[in-house]
Amino acid sequence: MVNGLRVMVVLPAYNAAKTLEKTLAEMPPGIVDDVLVVDDASHDDTAAEAARLGIPCIVHPENRGYGGNQKTCYAEALKRGADIVVMLHPDYQYTPRLLGAMAWMVGSGEFDVVLGSRILGRGALKGGMPRYKYAANRLLTAVENVLLGIKLSEYHTGYRAFSRRVLESLPLAACSDDFVFDNQILAQAV
Repeated sequence: MVNGLRVMVVLPAYNAAKTLEKTLAEMPPGIVDDVLVVDDASHDDTAAEAARLGIPCIVHPENRGYGGNQKTCYAEALKRGADIVVMLHPDYQYTPRLLGAMAWMVGSGEFDVVLGSRILGRGALKGGMPRYKYAANRLLTAVENVLLGIKLSEYHTGYRAFSRRVLESLPLAACSDDFVFDNQILAQAV
């Protein structure tokens, strides 16, 4: 809980059985009230691993796509009473240790959206992101910054925190079920 606000972490999972436990283990204690895994028809044991760890898990019987998975994550978080929703990819590309800082930034009332970034400090390359993906990410981000008139280091981050207010105000169901979902919700939130 942060400033009396319920914090829920949603994990949009696809074949995350090997990294789920490590991701959960590094979440800071005393901040997170609820965790939910949404398994998007994984081919591994993601749902079984979530059950073994005692984490609630919703399983999509068919893959709904990256955006479709996030739609389930956010709808369920709101239904379960979350005031702050942190979306974290459970593939361990992002450190869960920053979760508290992100939740506090939203919980302060100063920000409705907080984005984590793999790009700052060249962390993406150090973390194993291929150079071609890094270059494409930087190019897309530059174009999106020009189009939206803002300056972000990364639009395609799998580490985001949202206030309940902003999630309720966005037409999430009308957004794409694929990777464009990220761009759509950020463009609408600005």
